Amino acid sequence: MIHSQRRNATAVTQTQKAGVSKWGWMVAGSVLAIAAATHVRADSHETIITSHGYTNFGELKYPADMTHLDYVNPDAPKGGEMSVWSRGTFDTFNNFTREGAAAAGTTILYESIMSATADDPYGSYCYLCTTLEYPESLDWVIFNLRDDVTFSDGTPFTAEDVVFFHELIMEQGLPEYVTVVEGYIESVEVLDTHRVRFNFTPEAPRRDVIGIAGSNRAFSKAWFEETGARLDESTDVPFLGTAAYVLGSFDTNRQIIYERNPEWWGADHPLNIGQANFDSIRYEYFTDTAAAFEAFKAGEYTFRMESSSLQWATGYEFPAIDDGWVIKEELPDGTIGSAQAFIFNLRDPKFQDPAVREAIRLMFNFEWSNETLFYGLYERVESFWQNTDLQAQGTPSDAELALLQPLVDEGLLDASILTDEAVIPPTSNASRPTDRGNLRTGSALLDEAGWMAGDDGMRRKDGEALTVEFLSASPGFDRIINPYIESLRRLGVDASLNRVDFAQYVERLNAPSEFDIVTHNMTQGFEPGSGLRQWFGSETAADSSRNLMGLRDPAVDRLLTNVINATSIEDMTAGTQAIDRVLRAKGFWVPQWNNNKHLVSYYDIYEYPENLPPYSLGNLSFWWYNAERADELKAQGAF
Repeated sequence: MIHSQRRNATAVTQTQKAGVSKWGWMVAGSVLAIAAATHVRADSHETIITSHGYTNFGELKYPADMTHLDYVNPDAPKGGEMSVWSRGTFDTFNNFTREGAAAAGTTILYESIMSATADDPYGSYCYLCTTLEYPESLDWVIFNLRDDVTFSDGTPFTAEDVVFFHELIMEQGLPEYVTVVEGYIESVEVLDTHRVRFNFTPEAPRRDVIGIAGSNRAFSKAWFEETGARLDESTDVPFLGTAAYVLGSFDTNRQIIYERNPEWWGADHPLNIGQANFDSIRYEYFTDTAAAFEAFKAGEYTFRMESSSLQWATGYEFPAIDDGWVIKEELPDGTIGSAQAFIFNLRDPKFQDPAVREAIRLMFNFEWSNETLFYGLYERVESFWQNTDLQAQGTPSDAELALLQPLVDEGLLDASILTDEAVIPPTSNASRPTDRGNLRTGSALLDEAGWMAGDDGMRRKDGEALTVEFLSASPGFDRIINPYIESLRRLGVDASLNRVDFAQYVERLNAPSEFDIVTHNMTQGFEPGSGLRQWFGSETAADSSRNLMGLRDPAVDRLLTNVINATSIEDMTAGTQAIDRVLRAKGFWVPQWNNNKHLVSYYDIYEYPENLPPYSLGNLSFWWYNAERADELKAQGAF
């Protein structure tokens, strides 16, 4: 999302799997929304649009008089607890800084001016506002804020808090956020207690401006001034928010419990009906994945999103399953395929050579891994927009060629990009860990690049050995990385695995020169916009939690601008396909694997709507607790 949230260093998190649309849970929009009123201001003669929501393409799914979202159970009972697990450690409740390791779940403490839904990929809706007003030029937007929104301490939320948040985050936020957004918002001004206006810079791409403004969080100016809290410092006290949950209790590195605020202002908001159903949400922390699974089997927590194919295929044979206490099922996941990959640190001179990267890429045998280690559960990642119309396929379309040809003419791209099919990962022989054909090809590539094998079989160039360190914090990845390392060593690469504790892992990721290869999840949204610069823009290459690879490429920068400036879905699609094609050709990643299903297991005390939405599993929000069934299982000693 475009918010300046700090890096979550876990490999694949529940939040990532449940993310919706282009900035996670917050969506930008742009064209006239349905049920929008228009009027002409006498002083300026410009048409002003007033609406309950905003979308770039087509019409909003929900009208202004909606009573609840289609995918929730409006009669869902309130009560009970949802308990999940988190890996690693935590030492701060501030997820807006890279200082320390942020606690899991902190995003549920805060709300934004506008909100997305899990079944409308392009729309966003007034949430902390009743309506928004904007001219056809999109030079500014006014949010008419609700007058009943309060922070969890009962104090009112006003336009001054909106201005405060913007100024705070621009002063103390992460550089990657400030770099991207400062070109969009010129100023923010209070019009009256519950009216606030965002003025946009003339050069700001209009498709993103309202979304960026609407994603501003509700932070209390008075609370920050009273406490002296800073956005760029670690804290063991969460910032004051307006959301359904507040921090109940915590035991550092062991447990966090968030409790529903009984005085929550938004309980009857149409977007909230059938949501925030649990009295409490509990996170249990484990540094070891095996220990976490054993704890689930023993009933120490009650809901589990499974990320291990080995565990899913072989581990779910235990008494609680046999007794019918635990349900194991696969639920559909309509989000964009996870762009999970090993990524090279391009700041290292040895990885700036495409031949070196390609030789290393060739040695990862996905086919063997999937058959032997993953039990055939996964598909290979091919694209940053996997399984969508935004994914580049085959040779470039005419619309793509129109974007790519000028870059070829200027020498920014190789001419082969115009005629070659979109790059897909190399295939390997599934019968053995090391594919011999790929080994020969990789060896030839390194020879041509000047990395010659010595008497000990290890490759050197100008007296320097070709070393590669895989940095990891997950024991579960050992069985995947170690065969890859053995294949690389057969190639003559001095490869190794350095598995460190979670805190050290976060610290090393925060120092751009402190790693060679790490696993990164670069999942994108259905409506790519300005957030692309955080992932792939040269301006964020020096220090970014998203552009971890340090990509600096003028051709990519130009293509990003094309997409960000696109005003039609056709132009956005062609531009994104062109970016996808070029990024894949750059070869800064070794694509891993993904799955189009949520692999979940949970104690039979939860229920969910019959028709789950495509873009969110929603277990923390629109699932609910079956108190009667919970009492039965407790009486049987299930947990």
